[in-house]
Amino acid sequence: MKRHVSYQWRLREVMATRGIFTATDLSPLLLQRGIELSSVQVWRLVTQIPERLSLPVLAALCDILEVTPAELIATRAEAVAPRRTATAGAEVVDLAATIRPKRARITPES
Repeated sequence: MKRHVSYQWRLREVMATRGIFTATDLSPLLLQRGIELSSVQVWRLVTQIPERLSLPVLAALCDILEVTPAELIATRAEAVAPRRTATAGAEVVDLAATIRPKRARITPES
């Protein structure tokens, strides 16, 4: 049984609860903690789901917002049943052994 793991990035929601509503409000707070990101990088961090996130940035965000990483990143893992295929559980039949062609008979026309 395989497991499917997913996560939800909750930065924007947590920022709103702390009274921070834009990426431009977040940039100077990151800079105070030694995290130098461009305005576009901060905007992407706030508006999109990051695929990669450095630990110093995560630690700075947790310090700014006074939260734990678990409050910023909600994870979920669920069991996924294997995909059923058309041949799953079906017997394999060797057609070469079971079906033999019939010999054609050619008869002269009268």
